[in-house]
Amino acid sequence: MKIQKIKYGVIVEVYVKPRSKDFKIVAANNEIIVFCKEEPVKGKVNRELVKEFSRLFNRKVKLVYGFTSKQKKLLIEDIGKSEVKRCLSLQ
Repeated sequence: MKIQKIKYGVIVEVYVKPRSKDFKIVAANNEIIVFCKEEPVKGKVNRELVKEFSRLFNRKVKLVYGFTSKQKKLLIEDIGKSEVKRCLSLQ
């Protein structure tokens, strides 16, 4: 998994697959794949991604890279790397 600890929290690199039946997070082959229900139009996928990650971690989440790409980086504020790994492995 591509998880990096920084001063403000943790940056998680994810690969997004839009137009899926359900929202789910899969950690496989050292990669985090997020299946989003929304279509990649006018930032709908980005909003869904931030909302669901905020709900999962109970923290403030920001999209910091990949606004128009399927490869994205999310900043999860005030959290440790081990807690992120633990939460993602539960999915």
